Amino acid sequence: MIRLEGQVEILRRADPQSAGWRYLHFFLLRTRGTFSGVGEGLELALVPLEGEAWVETSMGEHHLRRSDVFRQVPQVLYLPPQSPFRVSGSLLLALGGAPAQGAYPERLWEPESMRRELRGGGAAFRQVNHILGPDLPAERLILYEVYTPSGHFSGWPPHRHDGVMGSPYMEETYLYRIQPREAFALHLNYEPERGWYEAFLARDLDLILVPRGYHPVAAPPGANVYYLNYMAGDLVGAARATPPVDDPVWAWVKGDWSGRPLRLPIEEEK
Repeated sequence: MIRLEGQVEILRRADPQSAGWRYLHFFLLRTRGTFSGVGEGLELALVPLEGEAWVETSMGEHHLRRSDVFRQVPQVLYLPPQSPFRVSGSLLLALGGAPAQGAYPERLWEPESMRRELRGGGAAFRQVNHILGPDLPAERLILYEVYTPSGHFSGWPPHRHDGVMGSPYMEETYLYRIQPREAFALHLNYEPERGWYEAFLARDLDLILVPRGYHPVAAPPGANVYYLNYMAGDLVGAARATPPVDDPVWAWVKGDWSGRPLRLPIEEEK
């Protein structure tokens, strides 16, 4: 578990007890003073979202800062299990963890270490930042930041990583930032083989869980959408690079990002 003490406000939270899953822990925190924490049996990743703070650990002090998620790529502070830390400053902070053995040391990852990818095409064109991707050392944790422009889809074609259809088992959280803040994104979780569908109107700072199934996201025209993904599951180390499985109904889109749109206007045939 993750223990926190001090001047910190917990805005969002998900863990095995509340989510009904096995691995992933997540907090969205706001601090305007000082708090301390530790991951008991968990590796941790700290991601600044807005503001700045100093994080003191047994290895030294790290300065985390970020003006805005739409303007800057973050630093990511990785801590192995049982590593106490102390945060001082004014910061909106994402903190997540997963069970680990302590195979990797503490490290502050800077933006130049992170792979950035332009993915998809057509109305599914988006940017994926691998801020703690499978190519960076961690035991179970994987972190991505995704930018979906106005009028576009991400997570498309829809994919799954719930242990079904040969996919790896990975739990996932989506933390949203929306521009402008009064706008929203559309988030869908679904399992067609079970007839299970749930749709969410994702507002700024909403946290949405992906316990199973496919999970695409749409940015309506006029809304630019960011989300931060924390993931953890059965995969450990280099195996975290195992890809998910696409929905076979939509997998063909990777060969034609135009999506075969209708040509308008539709007129009566003569």
